[in-house]
Amino acid sequence: MASSGSAPVRTRTALEPQRRPGKLRVAALLQAGADVIAERGFEAATMAEIAARAAAPIGSLYRFFPSKDALADALMRRYSELISGAFATIDGRRSSTTEAFADALLDGLAALRGETKAIVALLDSRPDANALRDEFHDGMLRNIIRTLQLRETRLSAGEAEDMAVILLQNMKAMKSLDPERDAGVIAELRAMTRLYLASKLSD
Repeated sequence: MASSGSAPVRTRTALEPQRRPGKLRVAALLQAGADVIAERGFEAATMAEIAARAAAPIGSLYRFFPSKDALADALMRRYSELISGAFATIDGRRSSTTEAFADALLDGLAALRGETKAIVALLDSRPDANALRDEFHDGMLRNIIRTLQLRETRLSAGEAEDMAVILLQNMKAMKSLDPERDAGVIAELRAMTRLYLASKLSD
């Protein structure tokens, strides 16, 4: 037993690679982790299965992610970065037509459909799930509000926030739809979002 004066045990955190081969390996491991967790859930997913999915030695996985919790934390950070990247792309196209802007908003989150399944599985396994869900939700609203105000500077904070709530619901609906099975519903959702933004924004 450790004495009361011994140093506290530190849990190793994920290793951040500095060189391109390491970055590529980590990207492959994270993608494999997201895929396995999305399919099996966080508790059922194993590090061995994740390494096999990435075609990587198990030692390589543990080198970068010393525990499944460290991998989960990295996946959460990556999801936030992917969302930020999606909105950066939308912001870069804010001079496009209102129709194109509406489509970019709907498609931005839908493109993360596979990643979202993994994040939902991760959240379901955590005791702080509700707080994290609220954090993701609030972060999405802030991104949408910022994007709207960049495109339409005359919008007040209140107007932008109200619009963001509507748009976030539409974006979530788009993400939940299957492109082949729900093609008609997707077309209606696009048309509705385009008309809504056309009524609120200058083209």
